[in-house]
Amino acid sequence: MNLLSKVKEEARKHNQRIVLPEGTEERTLKAANEIIKTSIAEIILIGDPAIIQQKAEEFNLTELSKAQIVDPENPPKKAAYIESFVELRKHKGMTAEKAEDLLKDPLYLSVMMIKHGDADGEVAGADNATGDVLRPAFQIVKTKPGVSVVSGAFFMVLPNKDFGEDGIMVFADCAVHPNPTASELAEIAICTAETTRAIGGFEPRVAMLSFSTKGSAKHEMVDKVVEATRIAKEKMPDLKIDGELQSDAAIIPAIGKKKAPDSEIAGQANVLVFPTLETGNIAYKLVQRMANAEAVGPVLQGMAAPINDLSRGCSVSDIVNLVAITANQAAGMK
Repeated sequence: MNLLSKVKEEARKHNQRIVLPEGTEERTLKAANEIIKTSIAEIILIGDPAIIQQKAEEFNLTELSKAQIVDPENPPKKAAYIESFVELRKHKGMTAEKAEDLLKDPLYLSVMMIKHGDADGEVAGADNATGDVLRPAFQIVKTKPGVSVVSGAFFMVLPNKDFGEDGIMVFADCAVHPNPTASELAEIAICTAETTRAIGGFEPRVAMLSFSTKGSAKHEMVDKVVEATRIAKEKMPDLKIDGELQSDAAIIPAIGKKKAPDSEIAGQANVLVFPTLETGNIAYKLVQRMANAEAVGPVLQGMAAPINDLSRGCSVSDIVNLVAITANQAAGMK
């Protein structure tokens, strides 16, 4: 069974409620139909009920009758949502009138539903830019306690099963934060370890990457990785993590043993944490294209609730996969 099959099978056990704010978008509706049909998650669609019904009939999406449909013009608990939004943003001048207007936007409404416990996670982005998806999340659910940075992890499924966990490796951050501080890099490492457990189902062995291995080079960029490793170990003493390690020392046993003989991670890593966004983004795309790896993600991590962003060029299967991932994140957070 491959990674995505395992993720879907695990999601079926949890029966999480995933809200899709782009509820009138064609690919989203087709994905919702498939998700309900295969029992991956319970689905909440936000959108004009008449339009959803019309498109369900047009595309013969018979399973959508089992979805919860929320009209953004008149949602349940509207008064409670407005009151919460005012309280959360009153320091920014939020009024009841402004809150009511913003909550007509499905992206805001979906996040408020999560805040109130009326949904467990959100998937959006088929019809909206990343910034528009994340802005309500930052304003309403915010980041997890003790976490100040959001990051993006990719599960890299490699044809060569000798690497990582039977050919699966997790790369981060490849999607969000350009140049994290040592403290932020430590948070990214810890969040990626949690994502690995929740979605990959295996224990993380985290390598903090650099162009130096155990003092072979001196530079402030190396110092950042060393400090990040120290902070991560201090925050999560049981986490298997080491750094700074060069990438070959992290994943090739013979090189790891030679360059870092006292490390339990060197040569055995299944999670790679990159020092900057540029290195992570470049690396995952090179591995995807040159090693013919499947890149599953990005999985956004660090938020207080699972909110994931799609590419606007996504397929129906991309949406189905990300909903399954989001469901597992939600279950893991509980």
